[in-house]
Amino acid sequence: MGVARRVVLWLSAALLVGFAGAVAWFFTPDLDRATLEARHAGPPSRFEEVLGLRVHLRDTGPRDGPAVLMLHGFGASLHTWDDWAAGLEDRFRVIRLDLPGFALTGPDPSGDYTDARGVAVLAALLNALGVEGAAVVGNSLGGRLAWRLALAHPERVTRLVLVAPDGFAPPGRAYGQAEGAPPLMRLLPFALPRAMLRDTMAASYGDPSRLPADELDRAHDLMRAPGVRHAMLARMEQRVIDDPRPLLDRLEMPVLLLWGERDRMIPASHARDWLAVLPRAAHVELPGLGHVPQEEAPAASLAPVRAFLER
Repeated sequence: MGVARRVVLWLSAALLVGFAGAVAWFFTPDLDRATLEARHAGPPSRFEEVLGLRVHLRDTGPRDGPAVLMLHGFGASLHTWDDWAAGLEDRFRVIRLDLPGFALTGPDPSGDYTDARGVAVLAALLNALGVEGAAVVGNSLGGRLAWRLALAHPERVTRLVLVAPDGFAPPGRAYGQAEGAPPLMRLLPFALPRAMLRDTMAASYGDPSRLPADELDRAHDLMRAPGVRHAMLARMEQRVIDDPRPLLDRLEMPVLLLWGERDRMIPASHARDWLAVLPRAAHVELPGLGHVPQEEAPAASLAPVRAFLER
């Protein structure tokens, strides 16, 4: 065997061993569901069977109070609303859930993560809870599902609070096309380094240093719930952005647009797109805050929301 061939074989073996070592180092397995529920689904959490899903939810506040349904963003959980729920449940019935494919609700057995399926699950959940109508609050992905629910069931949505909502295509991306998952995201089911998740979550804050360690710990746990990371990829693969402009002008209920000034995920300048279609919508921009103002500065961000809900 020639020297050159020996070198090539040695380098190939070294690379293979190095790759295997890297995979072993970064490999992040799912966690046991019972362990996760013991850690993150204590009272007042409960589970409700809805359209084949075991939905993790919290339903707090007076049952005869005005209902508020809260919908989290991509990769998050109902815990994102903890402080807002505490600030509203003196008067309002506050309902929040882990959306299908996330956290302790987990994968949808249907494998369907389209907006239509999400809206059907939300409507069925309201039926199961005996709620005829609710104000709907949604952040990012949850904002898109909120206005989609309002279009599909306008008689059931009394008000909309859209916190940095998803809906318009970013520059350079066409409407009506499947978005797909970035190549590196395909490693997500196998590797979820805590440092990588920390950087991603911190970027959603106007001041990244405000990210609490316990928020990171919980998010790292819940993204490792069985099947969740595969479900997140499936949702990305199925996502198609339709031009919202012909749809949004059908919204007749009061709308509040809430944005963090330093939002790096969906910049606050996107509010212009919404106000062009919804000129009567209320609009509040929160100085210094990012994509999840309900976590970063709950008291300051809740004040305009509560005032809007009480009008």
